[in-house]
Amino acid sequence: MPIDFAPIPSPRQNRRQRRLFALVPAAFLLFGHGLAQAAELSPALAERHAQATYREYFELLALPNDATVPEDIRKNVDWLEQAFRKRGFTTKQLPNNGKPMLYAEFPGSDPARKTVLFYMHLDGQPVIPAQWAQKSPWTPVLKRKTEKGDWEEIDSAPLFSGPLDPEWRVFGRASADDKGPIMMMLAAIDALKAGGGQPAVNVKVILDSEEEKGSPSISQVMQAHRELLRSDAIVIHDGPMHATNRPTLVFGNRGAADARLTVYGAKVPLHSGHYGNYAPNPAQRLASLLASMKDDTGRVTVPGYYDRVKIGEADRKIMAAVPDDEAALKRRLGIAQTDKVGANYQEAMQYPSLNVRGMASAAVGDKVANIVPDKAEAEMDLRTTPDSDAPYLGKLIEAHIAKQGYHLVKGTPTDEERARYDKIASFSYRSEGADAAGSPINSPIGQWAYKALTDTFGTKPEPVRIRMMGGTVPTAEIVRVLQVPFAIIPLVNADNNQHAANENLRMGNYVTGVQTVYALMTHGF
Repeated sequence: MPIDFAPIPSPRQNRRQRRLFALVPAAFLLFGHGLAQAAELSPALAERHAQATYREYFELLALPNDATVPEDIRKNVDWLEQAFRKRGFTTKQLPNNGKPMLYAEFPGSDPARKTVLFYMHLDGQPVIPAQWAQKSPWTPVLKRKTEKGDWEEIDSAPLFSGPLDPEWRVFGRASADDKGPIMMMLAAIDALKAGGGQPAVNVKVILDSEEEKGSPSISQVMQAHRELLRSDAIVIHDGPMHATNRPTLVFGNRGAADARLTVYGAKVPLHSGHYGNYAPNPAQRLASLLASMKDDTGRVTVPGYYDRVKIGEADRKIMAAVPDDEAALKRRLGIAQTDKVGANYQEAMQYPSLNVRGMASAAVGDKVANIVPDKAEAEMDLRTTPDSDAPYLGKLIEAHIAKQGYHLVKGTPTDEERARYDKIASFSYRSEGADAAGSPINSPIGQWAYKALTDTFGTKPEPVRIRMMGGTVPTAEIVRVLQVPFAIIPLVNADNNQHAANENLRMGNYVTGVQTVYALMTHGF
């Protein structure tokens, strides 16, 4: 029988959550080609195969994987290459300036079957060890939540051989983002082979080595190996599941661009007693300029900023059906009201954003001085959408700055410019390397993925379908090369602390992740 994904529960709910791992009768799924069959992967079998990979998982997490350290990336690639080869995959390291990406292909490719390229990444965010509540971010540990709601470290031995508690969590860098999903795929392959089955689709895998750095070279690497990577669809296993922990399908992601705005004042900092009320203050002017870009409800007021976004009624219904608990979200964030860009959280993610992520002018605290600053700077990030890319948004902001009376310069203004113009600023913007992407929810791949999930986990409740998530992955760059549809299918718990200290993966998600990957591989389309 199908099972439901359970919400992430409190410690008192742990016993009830163990039912998630109850044995269910095996069923058979016909492949899209021929008469080959593969038994449905029950929770109990998924747990067994997941547990058999936990030692490998700990070994992989013990390898530092910051993409700024090529030697560490190579160690991860070598380890993963052996792990895939052990399961019968053919592999190839794709050169990438000393930080190779890894390609793997399951044997037995059949031209009568569709080919799915599974994308994940093997690199992780940098770490500050002192911020972690364990010996090292590279020494994975097992923890459980106490009755007080704290996480306490426990002996990891039961994880490898004893009964499993789905609420246990493994803490370590890249445990969820993104080494966990890679190991879930390996466990799913183990389960498939143990049952004597073959995939219903041709399985290809690419593991990115620089995703956490914006995947600056993914397009070039994929273009150089386009024939090798040729496929009919792309599945991206990255990002968190919905907060309810229900099976999640995502059909788009926003892109990322960064921008810098500098407002200039006098040539040098000035004594505030002698020149206050006389020399214009660039910090004050910067504050006013930024305030002119947004209203008190959080909506961008730069003319044209939202004009290209078109949301149909069908999309609005799908977004309204996403079970977001906005009251709980506001409590967690510690805010009384939200910005009024969209009617709800999901709608807000459909629009481009303009976020001030940092400001600087002179100094504060014990370094403060009585001066009129000579300049003030703001760093911004712009989350782009498929219809509103970085050049479009950047030019709109640039025009808005000029309309506020500013003369724009490329660098430090010259004496001639200072003498001629009252308000002087510089503004620059660039894509961070990952553009926005979108795919129709009812496309063939969307229907295929939805059926795989509902056949495995049921429809009560049904999988959460998200039109476009707020975060950024290099979907557009991959799709641009291969020209095929995609779906983003997250596998990890939403509260995994990705990119932060104490990143973790819930063991219940590891098991259901194995079931999810197995379901995708054993459904044809």
